[in-house]
Amino acid sequence: MEEQYEKVVKLLKAYDQEHLLANYNNMSLEAKKRLLNEIARIDFDLMKKLYENTKNEINFVNDKIESIECTDKNKLSKEHYKQLDDIGTKKVKEGKLAVVTMAGGQGTRLGHSGPKGTYNLQINGKKISLFEILCKTLKEAKEKYGQYVYWYIMTSNQNNKETVEFFEKNSYFDYPKEKIKFFIQGELPMLGLDGKVLLDEDGFVKLASDGHGGVFESMDKSRVLHEMKQNGIEWVFVGGVDNVLVKMVDSILIGLAESKHCLAAGKSVIKANAKEKVGVFCKRNGKPSVIEYSEISDGLASMQDESGELVYGESHILCNMFNIKRLEIISKNKLPYHVAKKKANYMDETGKVIIANEPNAYKFESFIFDAFTSLDSMVIMRVNRQDEFAPVKNAQGVDSPETATKLYEDFYNL
Repeated sequence: MEEQYEKVVKLLKAYDQEHLLANYNNMSLEAKKRLLNEIARIDFDLMKKLYENTKNEINFVNDKIESIECTDKNKLSKEHYKQLDDIGTKKVKEGKLAVVTMAGGQGTRLGHSGPKGTYNLQINGKKISLFEILCKTLKEAKEKYGQYVYWYIMTSNQNNKETVEFFEKNSYFDYPKEKIKFFIQGELPMLGLDGKVLLDEDGFVKLASDGHGGVFESMDKSRVLHEMKQNGIEWVFVGGVDNVLVKMVDSILIGLAESKHCLAAGKSVIKANAKEKVGVFCKRNGKPSVIEYSEISDGLASMQDESGELVYGESHILCNMFNIKRLEIISKNKLPYHVAKKKANYMDETGKVIIANEPNAYKFESFIFDAFTSLDSMVIMRVNRQDEFAPVKNAQGVDSPETATKLYEDFYNL
């Protein structure tokens, strides 16, 4: 351990991060080992680069931004709908589809202390967790297609144990245990506004999930992609845990992608208004892309076409599907990281825990839609908001448990 300590000291001096060992001598032997291992795993060159990027403003001056073509699911002719349904149904019945649910977050914003997927909604007078709601859709798909779809759930180091225990306690919601697999999301250190790596309240490196774009690399490192290939999977639906109307098994989406010979597809809903906080589909320099709400200018967000519709009005609702061949390629390439200012409690060099009252740290995330720019083309399918998009993000108001519950109950006529 002495040798490792000396290596870490040398490393930290090279990057002006010696503060990470300020409380080292007050730690137990086990804690010292953990801290040294955590520091040794940090890519300080990457963190330095990410910090430098926080000083650069996001702009699209040199990018050619255009609207992107989309297919409205509800405007398909009966003949076309049946044709697509036949194609997609065949794939599902043959076991060619797997679904991935990204569930690495905590329910903090909802006032919930556990994994977000364990949060309960009050549906028709009965408490039901987000995980159980999603599982219900998979069981409905089994009734429709006669096939149990493999369900892969991406957790985090923070919530993996609790998530697995939740499924065990609930007997996997009567879904075949062997069809449900868990894998863990990647993490990156958080930085103070001065570029220093932060320590958490216990004196270890403060880590945060690397964003939903990290799902690709995590699927590769955890051998999920390898397992999918062994099971003959061709299409993989990737979505979030908090949309209670998500349609993970959609024969029309599969059929549309297959018919257009595209290796990726995404669902959209029309933006509620120009200021709605959602990313929007577009073409950037001729490639499929999404502009995140935090990065789009007011001018682009409010731009209208001749009929008065928003030019960039196709909301990305985190309902994406990829061909396994494309996933293998994406998983080997690093996606760019986006920066977000966050409130972060941390331990300072004196061992005192600092409670944040305002954003005081940088968190770095990759976004799943940055993978789209590696594609020449992509299918965008517009769906009705009231049919497929009822997110649970905020404790009150828009996209809250109250609004999601109403949308869910209305959809199922409960």
